[in-house]
Amino acid sequence: MTLFKGAGVALVTPFSEGKVDYDRLEGLLNWQVSSGIDAVVSCGTTGEASTLNDEEHIRTVKFTVKTVKKKVPVIAGAGSNDTAHAVFMAQALENIGADGLLMVTPYYNKCTQKGLVKHYEKIADSVNIPMILYSVPGRTGVNISPSSVKELSGHPNICGIKEASGNMSQVVEIARYVSEDFALYSGNDDMIVPLLSVGGVGAISTVANVIPSDTSRMIHKYLKGDVKTAKNMQLAMKPLIDAMFIEVNPIPVKAALSMMDKIKPEYRMPLCEAENLSLYEIMTQMKDYGLIQ
Repeated sequence: MTLFKGAGVALVTPFSEGKVDYDRLEGLLNWQVSSGIDAVVSCGTTGEASTLNDEEHIRTVKFTVKTVKKKVPVIAGAGSNDTAHAVFMAQALENIGADGLLMVTPYYNKCTQKGLVKHYEKIADSVNIPMILYSVPGRTGVNISPSSVKELSGHPNICGIKEASGNMSQVVEIARYVSEDFALYSGNDDMIVPLLSVGGVGAISTVANVIPSDTSRMIHKYLKGDVKTAKNMQLAMKPLIDAMFIEVNPIPVKAALSMMDKIKPEYRMPLCEAENLSLYEIMTQMKDYGLIQ
């Protein structure tokens, strides 16, 4: 049931004059696949899914599936704080060809761990494709506890977790509880190699939007036993990663892609363009990494 090993890009959604820019999206997808990315996550947090209406969301995933042509798995974000809506989206995205689903924890209503387990089981029971849990308490206010992950890992349609708590002790505890068939993915770009060291198989990455080849290569170096090279790559990426989170994601990474002339610097409100000081830091780190002149 493992959807992929390596680097999955949490892809941005490019906009032009308030609408999804499918021409730019096609360019991004072709570049990501040709650069060796291992999976594409469409309409996740980095893809500004919370400001896409259902029609836009489904159409964007459908376009991604059509463009990628099964070269790599397409994993569609379908999370919601409304279980019924999450079920609706999960089924709709399965029907248009998504290979898997990424399901963020419910936000704002902040359910208990019991409610969280019931929420995920309800969604997983409604589909026939693999589902990845997504724990990012810094954005949702809800953490998936290791014991809840252990319980959910027994469901046949729940194949892994994107762990973005930033808490390595929690990641280690999860690794203790789950089988080797349950995929651990890093959701923190500055902790990819540490997570791999306790049995992780990859990452769902923001920085892969701008360095897909290096992100994938770093992970595969580690998985093939070249720990030293992977470690050195992780350390070399750290300043660039920090710049990609200098403001709330995906503001910096969309600014970076704009500097690379891959998308327009356009966001859905309430997100807006980065501050000048942030743009200077993003540009500085991209120059230092060799991405722009």
